[in-house]
Amino acid sequence: MSVTSTLPEVDRLADELAPPAAGRRLTAKRRGPRLKPAKRVLLYVLLAALTLLIFVPFFWMVSSSLKHNNQVFSIPIQWIPTEFVWSNYVDIWTRIPLLTYLKNSLFLSVTITFLQVLTGSFAAYGFSKMRFKGRDVLFVIYIATIAVPWQAYMIPQYIMMQNAGLVNTHLSIILLQAFGAFGVFLMRQYYMTIPDELSEAARIDGLNEYRIWWRIILPLTKPALASLALLTFVSTWNDYMGPFIYFTSNDLWTVQIGLRSFVGQFDAEYAMIMTGSVISVIPIVIVFLLGQRFFIQGIATSGLKG
Repeated sequence: MSVTSTLPEVDRLADELAPPAAGRRLTAKRRGPRLKPAKRVLLYVLLAALTLLIFVPFFWMVSSSLKHNNQVFSIPIQWIPTEFVWSNYVDIWTRIPLLTYLKNSLFLSVTITFLQVLTGSFAAYGFSKMRFKGRDVLFVIYIATIAVPWQAYMIPQYIMMQNAGLVNTHLSIILLQAFGAFGVFLMRQYYMTIPDELSEAARIDGLNEYRIWWRIILPLTKPALASLALLTFVSTWNDYMGPFIYFTSNDLWTVQIGLRSFVGQFDAEYAMIMTGSVISVIPIVIVFLLGQRFFIQGIATSGLKG
């Protein structure tokens, strides 16, 4: 029996045995007695109030970025500026090399996210779909590294990078963060919901483990991949200590270090500081809005089966 002729049969089996969509699972779990109209209205009001409360700091930051420096901490607080100072969003680019900082942050975030998704999903496949002696023990030991604080191995890591001549290069951060135990754990939890019959059928048809992972498993785990990508991107973008330790050249700085340096030099220019903060948050908001649907599905389904 040829591999080409039987691949459609594997695809059909994948469609039949694939885990149900997260939306259907969540709907099934939510079934139960409906709330009374009064309770439902009260719940919506409570959720709306909590949402507004969460957005208060962000709204204040945006409002402050459109004011003059002496108006940021005025009492009483002016939530809506009397005069919108749009020039702040023009001047910030000339005060600091913000474009360079954003490029560095974007490069590191995209590169590390890609590598973590690749290595995390591949390692998770081995821990969930392949059988070898000591697999579960090795997985527990690997996941246990999450509990080790970064400060415990921060100095040995720096010495390693220094001996390798990688300090003050982007490659140092990329190599240190290209692998993550949390990503392996997240992807393995999702892989465990995929029936093993899919992998067995693919092996019978002659596919090796690499092609099973690429051809069968990955297409079924898009929500988990999106969740891991979103979490990794946000974590890398907001990272301050890593770039602060390894980057000494201003041309390599990320937006977090750049803004901190700006605060140290111009600590009284509050409006400009808020302007830079708003600009640094925009990429995170865009990424989250684009991937929130997959993020919710991935987190929900990854925790349904241990």
